[in-house]
Amino acid sequence: MLRITDLTYRVAGRTLFDRAGVTVPAGRRAGLVGPNGTGKTTLLRLISGELLADDGSVDLPSRWRCAIVAQEAPGGDGSLLDTVLAADGERTALMADAETATDPDRIAEVHTRLVDIEAHTAPARAAAILAGLGFEEAAQSRPCRELSGGMRMRVALAATLFVQPDLLLLDEPTNHLDLESALWLEGWLKAYPHTILLVSHDRGLLNRVADTILHLDGGRLTVYRGGYDRFERTRRMQQELLATQRSKQESQRKHLQSFVDRFRYKASKAKQAQSRIKALEKMQPLPELADAQSTRFDFPEPDELPPPLLQLDGAAVGYDGLPVLRNLSLRIDQDDRIALLGPNGNGKSTLSKLLAGRLNPIAGELLASPKLRIGYFAQHQTDELDPDLTAFQQAQRWMPRLLPEKVRAHLGRFGFPQGRAETPIAGLSGGEKARLLFALMARDAPHLMLLDEPTNHLDIAHREALVDALNGYRGAVVLVTHDPDLIALTADRLWLVADGTCRAFDGDLDDYRMLLAERRRQGGDSRGAAGQPDDRKGRRRAAAEARAAVAPLRQRAQQAEALVQALERERGELERRLADPALYEGRPAQTTELQIALHEVQIRLSDAEDRWLEAQEALEAASGS
Repeated sequence: MLRITDLTYRVAGRTLFDRAGVTVPAGRRAGLVGPNGTGKTTLLRLISGELLADDGSVDLPSRWRCAIVAQEAPGGDGSLLDTVLAADGERTALMADAETATDPDRIAEVHTRLVDIEAHTAPARAAAILAGLGFEEAAQSRPCRELSGGMRMRVALAATLFVQPDLLLLDEPTNHLDLESALWLEGWLKAYPHTILLVSHDRGLLNRVADTILHLDGGRLTVYRGGYDRFERTRRMQQELLATQRSKQESQRKHLQSFVDRFRYKASKAKQAQSRIKALEKMQPLPELADAQSTRFDFPEPDELPPPLLQLDGAAVGYDGLPVLRNLSLRIDQDDRIALLGPNGNGKSTLSKLLAGRLNPIAGELLASPKLRIGYFAQHQTDELDPDLTAFQQAQRWMPRLLPEKVRAHLGRFGFPQGRAETPIAGLSGGEKARLLFALMARDAPHLMLLDEPTNHLDIAHREALVDALNGYRGAVVLVTHDPDLIALTADRLWLVADGTCRAFDGDLDDYRMLLAERRRQGGDSRGAAGQPDDRKGRRRAAAEARAAVAPLRQRAQQAEALVQALERERGELERRLADPALYEGRPAQTTELQIALHEVQIRLSDAEDRWLEAQEALEAASGS
């Protein structure tokens, strides 16, 4: 097991960990969560041994291997496959010994160990991991130096997974992946037989993979069983109970203080006043509630345009006259919410640039409303920001016609209060830079927003705020993302970019998951063509049969969730009544009745949450999600 004891660590005089302690049993898949800046990445580096603690200890069994994804992407002339194979230092050393050893005993020892670690299957295992992360067989022979930085980080992830350590440390592993690779990784992690510690802002990934949540806040670690949703409900219950206790304590403190103020200097009451002063001194203050940060996005509303906003008719698009995508006949209306499916390299970004007007069609037609305003968001746009300017100065440069107070109001819509708006861009977090890009993109109230990986660097609260903002936005959205939950919560149409074109996908995201899973089972290329038109009827029938098979489980999960919500409302009402100071001035029996009722509701709620969790796990297992 992983055991952290009295861990203390400081950076530049700031205490990140203050005698933190936690135990993670072997085989657990633990999600590490907490506000940005609390030290999640630092904790992984302390566990891996890259950093040394100021005090306390991090203990692992002596036989355990621990692995973390390298921060520097691999380069050089070595092939992708060789780079991944080289990550297993023991196998690499044994293979070298097998070629150079001359002592018969050593040769026998080497070959016995190679058999024990199944070295003969290593190339196939490494190739399967690379394929899952988006590298086809031909690409696996390419040298790493030919890849972009993001693709090389995928190779680094593949190397870490290949080692299969006893403790696998992952920090936002889906950030450089496309949807298909993220879905593959999710399945791989769910089946992983050893211990995982995962830092992620992807709520869905934490729900589906993690069986334990470690919450890092205020320099301390707290363990919660279950996925992220269960952690959030438990923590909310604890916060509500703490608020009730604080209210009762404050009421009691005021009552005691009032007596002291009235009778402190009255001889006949001096003794009683002194006893109350002592009671006040002994009263331990309860911890302050963490202030809930205002987390919101608010895209300005565009004026309405007649349909269609944009239409492609037999269009082709590419570079230097060579088409990447052909036969594009697509239409976008103002109420559309479209997600693009398909592995990286199939042309999703090229299509986005065509729709954004950054590329012109090389054949066919692109017809757009003459008054159409388009907003385009991509992570690489951070390079267009001036790090020496403040967020306000950058926004003012992009919106020169607006008065300063209007610029500040616009930034405020995206979570930039006065203080942060005056912060130099170089000092902003990745999430704040992303929100600044949202603000700049939306400055003209666009009718169509094209969003390429918008959730990278956003924490869970800001991802949920983005979902709310997109669902409240009155324009069209075209979305490229590796986040399946963002697609499920915001998109109502799916377009598949594959086979050199883009067409509407006949199904939902669950159908797409099943399509990918079926290709893997059949040993085909799950990342290439998405099936020919004459196979659609069979896929629709298979999808319908699969949905029918899990319908009873889905209904059971929905009923369990509804019961949990009803009991949470009942508990909240009881706690509200118990928090009312006037209650304690009435008959004591009523207070006792409410406390008994609250205790019973909490027992029923705990049982209902367990049933909901079991139903949800059964549904996910049956769905293959």
